[in-house]
Amino acid sequence: MIRAYLRRRGIRHVIPEKSGRKAARQQRGSRGGRPAGFDKARYRARNSVERAINKLKQFRAVATRYDKRGYVYLGTVTAAALLIWLRT
Repeated sequence: MIRAYLRRRGIRHVIPEKSGRKAARQQRGSRGGRPAGFDKARYRARNSVERAINKLKQFRAVATRYDKRGYVYLGTVTAAALLIWLRT
């Protein structure tokens, strides 16, 4: 369902196919359809971006967005990113 939505919009997905679904598709043979496209490098890059966002969300001000103005929120995100960078 998600893959079909992304396909309609012309977006390349990087969602890996579950092993159960893969086995069921292969069991159906030629009626099983073609395998879903999966790019390991893109998935790895997406995973690193998601991890970075989750690290930013550990800061309450970033996660809840208390700031009204966009530029103030950007400063908050920048300060949180700086703290994360300095800790590593």
